Amino acid sequence: MRLLLVEDDPRMASLLARGLRAESYAVDVAASAEDARWLARENPYDLVVLDVMLPDGDGLELCRSLRAEGCWAPVLVLTARGAVADRVRGLDAGADDYLVKPFAFEELLARLRALARRGAHERPPVLRVGALELDPATRQVRVAGRPVSLSPREFALLELFMRRPGEVLSRREILDHVWDWAYEGISNIVDVYVRYLRAKLGRGPGIPTIETVRGAGYVLRSESSTAAGLEGEEDPHPTAADRPRGGSPERLLVR
Repeated sequence: MRLLLVEDDPRMASLLARGLRAESYAVDVAASAEDARWLARENPYDLVVLDVMLPDGDGLELCRSLRAEGCWAPVLVLTARGAVADRVRGLDAGADDYLVKPFAFEELLARLRALARRGAHERPPVLRVGALELDPATRQVRVAGRPVSLSPREFALLELFMRRPGEVLSRREILDHVWDWAYEGISNIVDVYVRYLRAKLGRGPGIPTIETVRGAGYVLRSESSTAAGLEGEEDPHPTAADRPRGGSPERLLVR
């Protein structure tokens, strides 16, 4: 497997590169953010080991920019800063794992093996569909650059749609992901919250729409579809599989 090691300390870089090559990794070493960015653009890496402190910038900002440029190789961050806030910042920047110095080389190898099993799947830290943008870390949503305020449940529902754009989600599936298994509220809760989202997102060029697939559920589309069976309003006749289990309607809707 080909690995990019971003480490500005010559001694540390030499030790890690030698050890990784002994484990059959093909290792390229970059001593700066600029060199790492160039190498990542030119080569298809399977893994990235990234030091946070670099002479020409912050390693976490480098990670964020690599993700923005479409580099989805799993990233393992190395740092001497072990505070919870530092680890959270690294993971929110798009890193996949975090290892605090000093560390055992055997642990580094084990973490790299675990990351390699995941593969280089697209995992953007900020979700974008058309003109719609959602940041799970900051809980911010923007539509065509306009900030939109959502309740926690509305945010969770929109995040589910944005993680699976173009995929038809049944009411049952939405209920299972956004509400918990013990939910016994109103039976049309999914339809209610879809209406909330539609109203807040609005319409306009590039703005995705939440469309109803009659008898099946809902789908987030970046462009309006004219396919048969797609409507702009709720399906008044959900299938039996869509109906919440054991749910009895309640008068009070808690948002």
